[in-house]
Amino acid sequence: MLNDKNKNLLIYHFLVIIFGFASILGKLISIDALPLTIYRMSIAFVGLAIYFLIINPKYFYLNRSMWGKVFLGGFFIGLHWFTFFYAIKIAGVSLTLSMMASGALITALIDPLLNGRKILKHEVFFGGFAAVGIGVIYQAEFEHFFGITIAFLSAFLSALFTILNGQMVKKARPITLSFYELTIGSFLGLILSYFSDNINIESFKISGMDLLWLLILGLVGTSFAFNLSIKVMKYLSPFTVMMVINLEPIYGVLLSLVIWKEKSFLSTSFYLGFLIVMGSIFLSALYKKFRMNNN
Repeated sequence: MLNDKNKNLLIYHFLVIIFGFASILGKLISIDALPLTIYRMSIAFVGLAIYFLIINPKYFYLNRSMWGKVFLGGFFIGLHWFTFFYAIKIAGVSLTLSMMASGALITALIDPLLNGRKILKHEVFFGGFAAVGIGVIYQAEFEHFFGITIAFLSAFLSALFTILNGQMVKKARPITLSFYELTIGSFLGLILSYFSDNINIESFKISGMDLLWLLILGLVGTSFAFNLSIKVMKYLSPFTVMMVINLEPIYGVLLSLVIWKEKSFLSTSFYLGFLIVMGSIFLSALYKKFRMNNN
């Protein structure tokens, strides 16, 4: 019989697989990256709004002083998902997720600059270790240079979003912040699409299968998974949460290998670079755990 911690650990692994599957859905959905992002965010915030109305309408409340940062968070998450799906469309799932894996270390390196704390030597070391892996991937898959760069930009935006949310969660409910960030991101996406020469009303037309994938992506992969992840985190240590989240790129790459056999057009050097990046993340996490236990 599983205790609460182990049961919630299994649930969290399942949720991370769902998060990884979002990249697969991004490739399955046939519409362009910007309409895809708008649909995902719109479906997700409508799903959360219905949840709030059923469970507790007080979840809609947000302090007026938070609106500036929440607007910035909506901008970051919207642009992050747009670049994420765009990279998947032009470079594939495996290459995109290999760059997204660097997000944890990007966060560790820029967080001191934004929050005014001292840069730690081990963060610089493991960040440099990850940079070597990223360099190997760039060299191995140079024909996908533009797509890899877009994916790296997406990881950078994700890091900015994570740091900003880390500041805000001390003053507001995470689920409330997400609702308004998704709402703002959706409207910003619509504004961007209005001024884009490449996007018109035809760009938003979807097939029956696209609608199904979008509903799964928005409701299951975003609203449901995010809400459940908050509840599960109450039973897990921050270290455990971080280690499991770091498995998302691995799950996503494995799924892409099974579904599309992306191995057939990715070089051995790519997987070497990917292993270096993932190794730097896990070694960094283990080092932090070691320091905590010895302080």
